[in-house]
Amino acid sequence: MAKHHHKKTADMKRKAASFLYTALIAVLLLTIVIIVNQLHTTAKLLDSLHPYAGLVFLFLSFGIILAALYTGSRFFSVPKTPLLPEHENSKEMELYIGWLAEKLPGHPMHPDASKLQKDKRWIRTNLKFLEVDAFNITKQIATKNFFVGAFAQNTSYGTTTSLLNNVKVIWNIYTIHNREQHLREFIDLVRTVYACLPLSDFRKEEIPAHIKPIIQSSFSNTLSSLLPGGNLLTPFFLNLFLAGSTNTYLTCLAGIIATHQCQVMTEKDKKEIIQQSMFEASFMLKEIVRECNPILSVTISKAVKNAGMESLDTIQPPSTGGGMAQDIVSHLASSLKQIIRENITTKQNEE
Repeated sequence: MAKHHHKKTADMKRKAASFLYTALIAVLLLTIVIIVNQLHTTAKLLDSLHPYAGLVFLFLSFGIILAALYTGSRFFSVPKTPLLPEHENSKEMELYIGWLAEKLPGHPMHPDASKLQKDKRWIRTNLKFLEVDAFNITKQIATKNFFVGAFAQNTSYGTTTSLLNNVKVIWNIYTIHNREQHLREFIDLVRTVYACLPLSDFRKEEIPAHIKPIIQSSFSNTLSSLLPGGNLLTPFFLNLFLAGSTNTYLTCLAGIIATHQCQVMTEKDKKEIIQQSMFEASFMLKEIVRECNPILSVTISKAVKNAGMESLDTIQPPSTGGGMAQDIVSHLASSLKQIIRENITTKQNEE
């Protein structure tokens, strides 16, 4: 039964691929006919003004089209990559080092930046400098994503902004590791990074390893000392910190995986990328949360105090003469208290 289903699925895929390719060729042919017809019509119109104007126009038009096709093929092409060496002493290593020397831009801080003959030692030193830059880029954008996750969680704006920031991290890391950029090569890098992120291919045994650094960072020492508004507000603030930490962790992981992917030199390195990246992402996450937690806590604390409340119980219910802002704050406080009471009741029932 399973084999029969597999055959039906494969047959459906072949039919879909056949239809898409046929439709694409038809659209391409139709586009060529329209372009040629329009060029011919314009050339005839120009011929009526000057005997050679139409011919010059056709030559220029075809020259521009050929230039566009050439630049497009270079932009969408994938550069030839030599076989990745199995280990440091593989015979393919020398060829791979030569390819990396042409591919990698020399870092301005490299002590031998102007050296013509670039050996393995030069490449490794250059990669270390590029790694520092890549990690700084990742940390900077991951810090922004902390506040996006905290304040815009579960919104289309927050999701879109976080996604664009993650793509921005990967793009910046890709560009500093490549003299020439190729769209398909970048897309392949994005796909590789995405496939390594948690939940892209759900495996429940991997989740605790990803959750642990997020929880540890959110429940830092700064949290308990800076939380404003009394105990009733604590679940609300913890939700903000957890959302920000989760967003940050994903950005850190994406940036670090992209960095290691761009710097891979052997098959052995490639196999260790995910574990190494998770380890480094947890440390970067702790640094970012340590810097962001006080800022977020103090900012919200001031906002709460400026609103004239020390806890949810001090907020008055909406009145007929009150403004819209007061009504929104009152309803929010009422909703939060209801959620907290439900949580407390649930916990007591479980006990």
